[in-house]
Amino acid sequence: MPKGGARSRSGPAPDPDALRRERDAGEWTILPAEGRQGATPDWPFDEQTGREAELWERLWEMPQALMWERYGQDLEVALYVRRLAEAEGRNSSVALSTLVRQMGDSLGLSTPGMRANRWRIDRRRDDEGTPARPTPEIEPTSARARLRAVSGGSG
Repeated sequence: MPKGGARSRSGPAPDPDALRRERDAGEWTILPAEGRQGATPDWPFDEQTGREAELWERLWEMPQALMWERYGQDLEVALYVRRLAEAEGRNSSVALSTLVRQMGDSLGLSTPGMRANRWRIDRRRDDEGTPARPTPEIEPTSARARLRAVSGGSG
């Protein structure tokens, strides 16, 4: 077990809706819910199984794929696909499943991974571009006003 130092999952998770979010303004990337549009990148390795092709195609349609494309993470995604296909096998090891989970986290494919990368998927709009859930009529602007609204207190 490693000693000392920060760990990726240590401490509270960053909260984009925290009362003091003003200090973190601009640090979260909002990804469109419709995902990445366009052609799927070429498979970077020589050979590809049918299952790898299926996973590769599906992953590059996800919202997170916009960030992978921006940062040139084709190889990381391909390695994840290859290991995930192996981990689906009947006799795969627990260590391989752990590796797949860790790789998925680093690619933002899990809720903790999305938080660690400070990515959010914008699900507030439907297909016609209208809000999918109602927005509050009055949104308090200060932390004190928000606390007052939550507790129902005055003054």
